[in-house]
Amino acid sequence: MSETTSTNEENKLPLNGRRAIPPNYSNDEENEVPEMEAFGLIPRGFNPRDYLRIVDINMFKEPHEINKQEHHTDKYYNPKLIVRRGQAFQIQIDFNRPYKPETDQFWLEYLMGRYPQQNKGTYIPILVGNVLKPGQWGAKIIHRENNSIRLSIMSSTTCIVGKFRLYVAVLTPFGILRTRRNSATDTYILFNPWCQLDAVYLDDEKEREEYVLNDVGIVFHGNVEDVKSRSWSYGQFEENILDACLFLMDKAELELSGRGNPIKICRVASAVINSRDDNGVIAGSWNNTYDYGVAPSAWTGSVDILLEYYSSKQPVRYGQCWVFAGVFNTFLRCLGIPARLITNYSSAHDNNANLRLDFFLDDEGKVDTRLTKDSVWNYHCWNEAWMTRPDLPVGFGGWQVVDGTPQETSDGMYRCGPASVQAIKHGHVCFQFDAPFVYAEVNSDVFYTRMEKNGTQVVENVDTTHIGQLIVTKEVGGDGMRDITEEYKFREGSDEERLALETAVMYGVKKQSIQETTYQPQTDVDMDFQVQKAVLGSDFKVTITFRNKSRNSYTATTYLSGNIVFYTGVTKSEFKKHSFSAKLEPSSSRSFDIAIKSNEYMSDLLEQASFHFFVTARINETGKILAVQKATVLEIPTLRIKTKGELVAGKEMSVIVEFTNPLKQTLENVTLRLEGPGVLRTIKKQFGRIPMNSTLTWEVKCIPMRPGLRKLIASLNSDALKHVYGELNVQIQKP
Repeated sequence: MSETTSTNEENKLPLNGRRAIPPNYSNDEENEVPEMEAFGLIPRGFNPRDYLRIVDINMFKEPHEINKQEHHTDKYYNPKLIVRRGQAFQIQIDFNRPYKPETDQFWLEYLMGRYPQQNKGTYIPILVGNVLKPGQWGAKIIHRENNSIRLSIMSSTTCIVGKFRLYVAVLTPFGILRTRRNSATDTYILFNPWCQLDAVYLDDEKEREEYVLNDVGIVFHGNVEDVKSRSWSYGQFEENILDACLFLMDKAELELSGRGNPIKICRVASAVINSRDDNGVIAGSWNNTYDYGVAPSAWTGSVDILLEYYSSKQPVRYGQCWVFAGVFNTFLRCLGIPARLITNYSSAHDNNANLRLDFFLDDEGKVDTRLTKDSVWNYHCWNEAWMTRPDLPVGFGGWQVVDGTPQETSDGMYRCGPASVQAIKHGHVCFQFDAPFVYAEVNSDVFYTRMEKNGTQVVENVDTTHIGQLIVTKEVGGDGMRDITEEYKFREGSDEERLALETAVMYGVKKQSIQETTYQPQTDVDMDFQVQKAVLGSDFKVTITFRNKSRNSYTATTYLSGNIVFYTGVTKSEFKKHSFSAKLEPSSSRSFDIAIKSNEYMSDLLEQASFHFFVTARINETGKILAVQKATVLEIPTLRIKTKGELVAGKEMSVIVEFTNPLKQTLENVTLRLEGPGVLRTIKKQFGRIPMNSTLTWEVKCIPMRPGLRKLIASLNSDALKHVYGELNVQIQKP
């Protein structure tokens, strides 16, 4: 007797005075479902075999069968049934004898998690009826033959997204008989951008193909003067990725009942994508040392990162903004939320959302790095997810900004969004979540302020156009760039832009007016500079041009500072200082060239080969200061990829990667990575060193699984050279 009591004790839930059942936020845990649920005492002669019995259930779950074809889930490398909500799917039930509707009664039960409850949407009983109502749970028989029936099942358009367990229950006079637990009948239900009643409905088929079904994308990086691009493999259909994405919601402890809501899912995912405060997926590192991990530039896609996290449950090292955004995009597309990766050039990282970045100058007009705390990122990547916003007034649905890169805390955690792009454009930053922060990232002004000896601040220059100059994403159906700046802001200087700014200020975005500071702009002399495009390891020049529009002669004491920077705009080291005096004749222009030698910058160069040039000039006659800053990126050589052999699904082929070392030094600790969704799994190979001017060749044999247009992506990483990429489109033929 004592034994039985102890086991009963173990199965009891822990007592909690606040809730009857513990929180239900694991899609993986299960409860015991009885195969025989008796109504009372069972008579001696009762034999369950006398009643209607389920012999088999056919889920039609193969990629070529009706369900996955009609639900656009045939690409998922997953043997179970995957359907989208609000759309009918079919299953077949085989009984031990023909089904008699007059006397037999059976129903379906879909369960999720450890504590299924009907009012929470985690226990769904479905009776068989005569008609399916759009957007509501239901089932009807569409075919009967011998001992089998075929059912059409409709799921609700607001149903929880995740993995359900299926049971079939039969009513007998003495109790309910259920099928055994069978994981082969598990059903994944995803968001449905094809269904008008779904919160993520997108009405354009080409956009759905791109934003939901495309498993490769483009990351734009570099800077506004020199936009660069590279491919990223999202791999949302690869093996185990769907389970890994569902695990992220478990990790974020999102209640199962909240998982039908894309707003909630985006909000918790933006926190769990980074490892700050919740041991999330990726640990960020911006300091150029990547011990015990992979350099952010070496990743070629999201699959390795998600699978490593899913198995180790520990943050994967290391990421920077495009890695966070790439993995976030995989997560969203995998669950069926339309998503795209965005790059904002000259992105303001403003520490106090006052729409103002302060660069402090000393007496000579040089930037004082001690006082300057704000930084301008050459570029910053985030994501947009498409959904309705029933929590906001009409008109703010559509694209929402979500950002997994840890920058600022929001409600106590490192996360950002979803913030309506439309609300940001019109300055309605009062609408949740985190709109003021995103508004500042694309709209801040740069103030150049000189500190007087007595501590007063004199504003020497204000640049209102430097921040958020260009906002881009990959075009639909191609690898080109689409400029979406207009979706975030009105034209600089237009009435609408001024109105949007006033609205944002009214809703609490802090902005100091220029009147509060003593600032008279310099109007009679213009200064600008251009940086010559150059390949890594070569010399180049910077050309400074003055235009004197007045009738006076001036002399300008000019100072150029060249800095090696992280792509976040934070300086690592100043490698070039140059000052000269420029004589400016009345009503004329004059240019000055400054040479930059490769030996001045190579030793300190960071992985993205980013420079930041500051030019300040003081007009000696008037005391006015001119200031211009620009980021520039060197051309990094690329990897060459080619193929050998027939490109046919199921047949062996070879991929050859080549790279020639362009530097005047040997490359040490070289690692190559190669991947291509549907062609080959990620492969890594270590090479010791590549001497200068010599070429490395690497051949990989593989058997492509899927026909169609595929993309191969490779990256090279070494101590002195990072951010080296190559890609190749390949057309895999049907066998």
